[in-house]
Amino acid sequence: MKIKIATKALTALGHETRLTIFRKLVQAGEPGMSAGTLAESLRIPNATLSFHLKELNGAELITARQESRFIFYSANFETMNALLKYLTENCCEGVACTPSEIYCNEERS
Repeated sequence: MKIKIATKALTALGHETRLTIFRKLVQAGEPGMSAGTLAESLRIPNATLSFHLKELNGAELITARQESRFIFYSANFETMNALLKYLTENCCEGVACTPSEIYCNEERS
C-alpha cells in the first residue's frame, strides 16, 4: 500500500461517524447492510449517512452494490487488511509480533 492511499483511508476513518459506520459494516461481514438499515441502526439521517458513505467509498474502505432498488454497502476487507499490514509491517523490528509482545511494547512507551 502506498502512503497516499493509507493517508486517505486513515483520514476517512479519523471521523467518529465514519469510523462507527465502518465498524458496523465490518461486523456485518461480506453481505453488508442496506443504506436504510444502516441509517436506522446508527440513528443517522439519510443525508448525513450518504455524505459519510461517499467519503468511505472514496477511500476504498467500502463497496456498494445495487440489489433491486436498494443499495447495500460492505466493508472492503482487502483495503482494510492492506492498511493493517501497512501499519504493522515494521512492528517489532520486522519480526512477527505476538499479542504479548505488542502489549509489552505499549508498556515501554
